[in-house]
Amino acid sequence: MKKTTKYACASLLTLGTVALVGTPALAAVISGVPTLSSINSANGSAVFGSATLSEIISGVISVILAFLGVITVLIILWGGFIWMTAGGEPDKVEKAKKMIYSGIIGLIIIFAAYAIANFVMSAIQGVTK
Repeated sequence: MKKTTKYACASLLTLGTVALVGTPALAAVISGVPTLSSINSANGSAVFGSATLSEIISGVISVILAFLGVITVLIILWGGFIWMTAGGEPDKVEKAKKMIYSGIIGLIIIFAAYAIANFVMSAIQGVTK
């Protein structure tokens, strides 16, 4: 298989997975599907369609960062698989170490982005209430 065909197949598979997994989650966030925080404690009824813009944006950011976290963990696992199947070849071991190292750096960046986004969105929600 040509290298460009390989990349095209991988891109289509990734895009399909994002569409399959991400679309229902984004639809739930936008439509205001009730979560534990949106259930009225007085009568136990769920509040539909009452999500504010900042809550929708916060939910979308959370879904995107969660998906990126899953991809990063898969990269780390793939690097571990390459390392285990390297058979002592130094080139493969070095490639696997780089993948694992890059995955860990990516995971740290995703956690930092989540913390920053959570802080900013809670500050915005605190100001608008």
